[in-house]
Amino acid sequence: MPYPTDFQDSLAKLKASREFRKEQTIKRLTDEERTRLIEAFHPDYRPEGMEELRVGVNKGQRVPLEFASVAESYSRIDPEKINLNAPDFKVDVLVVGGGGGGSAAALTAHSQGASVLLTTKLRLGDANTLMAEGGICAPVRPDDDPYKHFLDTLGGGHYTNVPDIVKALVLDGPKIANWLIDMGVMFDFEEDGALKVNHCGGHSRKRLLSCKDLTGLEIMRVLRDEIRNREIPYLEFSPAVEIILDLEGRCGGAILFNMETEEYYVVEANAVILASGGIGRLHVQSFPTTNHYGATADGLVIGYRAGAELLHMDSIQYHPTGVVWPEQMLGQLITEVMRGHGTHLVNVDGERFINELECRDTCASALIKECEDRGKGVVTPTGMVGIWMDTSLVEGVEKHFVGIYQRFKKYDIDISKEPILIFPTQHYQNGGLRITPHGETTIPGLFAAGEVSGGVQGKNRLAGNSLLDIFVFGRRSALRAMDLINQKRSKLTMHHVVDYQNKLKELGIDESKKSPVLLPDYIREEIKVKRY
Repeated sequence: MPYPTDFQDSLAKLKASREFRKEQTIKRLTDEERTRLIEAFHPDYRPEGMEELRVGVNKGQRVPLEFASVAESYSRIDPEKINLNAPDFKVDVLVVGGGGGGSAAALTAHSQGASVLLTTKLRLGDANTLMAEGGICAPVRPDDDPYKHFLDTLGGGHYTNVPDIVKALVLDGPKIANWLIDMGVMFDFEEDGALKVNHCGGHSRKRLLSCKDLTGLEIMRVLRDEIRNREIPYLEFSPAVEIILDLEGRCGGAILFNMETEEYYVVEANAVILASGGIGRLHVQSFPTTNHYGATADGLVIGYRAGAELLHMDSIQYHPTGVVWPEQMLGQLITEVMRGHGTHLVNVDGERFINELECRDTCASALIKECEDRGKGVVTPTGMVGIWMDTSLVEGVEKHFVGIYQRFKKYDIDISKEPILIFPTQHYQNGGLRITPHGETTIPGLFAAGEVSGGVQGKNRLAGNSLLDIFVFGRRSALRAMDLINQKRSKLTMHHVVDYQNKLKELGIDESKKSPVLLPDYIREEIKVKRY
């Protein structure tokens, strides 16, 4: 018996309702119904989860408590002790982040003849990109085009996206697909040789390109090989902990921290591209997360401390289908594509309650309502709550979703016969550093690509647009950075860090608070070893 006895009554109801549910049609919500649902149940609308920033260019704006805490912290370095006159590295372009966005930026800048250094917190490729299951969206079918993709993306983002940035995203989509294929990415193809595309929530056309449910793994396999084959220099276990500016406020490089030797490196660069990801491991409102271990808001913190403006940082995406049971897999992603393949979301009584192809924030809100308001969730032996995702409805699930199938198989759960227990999990940070269509932040010479940036997704991201985002703006940032290679700068300084910290002192903020935090701390207070 794969599931505990506590689940058996609910599972019996689910199986009994299966034939009825196959014939059932659940209409999509109206815009008014969708807005009411989200405002009533989405975590972004819980006032106790937000507070106003007290310092910096976005002072007075609401952000998650967890981000405010790291934004209102002191630097890890003593700016008075950093010697900027003797840099350890001097390059045209410094890329911060070893995932898809950083790799795309490094490859593009290198192809343009720039000297490049890529630095990453963990190993090359250890990033959310690697774990992306669903795929990458691009309008490649005859019945699709960038205009339709543009409208879907704006609608999914509740029309809060920056239109010029979305235009860049969708126009570059087919180019990015071809770029990845030319490098050797093995997307799924139909028997007639056409690219196979899938449905996903919020999109009006099939446009999701994938490699089974291992798309990110396949893409990073190719990108890592390209980085190494082209002999692009990279540093591992060396996150950026501060931005360097010149006297005119232009970006002139960054301070890195070698986590193995605990040494600081000064990198002088004509352009810095931040592709460092988001804030998942800060666990906003204590939600579990799909994010990799290093997603602790580093790029956001150092960019904001340097004076870069933030956009939409009050908006977090909670993916509706994160694993609840077995608890060893808590928070792990169940790809959106599974809903596109016809799975049902089913409550404790075997009832469907939402159209499965609604956007993520709508589905997540509906799940939270069903569990916390209507009391229709399935309670686990440890008191957690979830909703069934009936995966047995997907023909050939073990072939189409081989990664998910094998992960559950380790716990003797056969998802071709049994459903998955899920609940929303923190997945993506919709906002970030404000950028232009060329990835430029409000600091000259500082660029951002992917989850660290804001404006592309608006206040809700559609599935498949994150992988497209990182490649479009990773490449665009690198191309625009070429304009800065021969630019002369004035004297490099860390005055902005001193000024920022003085404002923190005026607020009476504890000087022991340091950021970026670099890695999450999961050690319980009662078992921590005290150092004397």
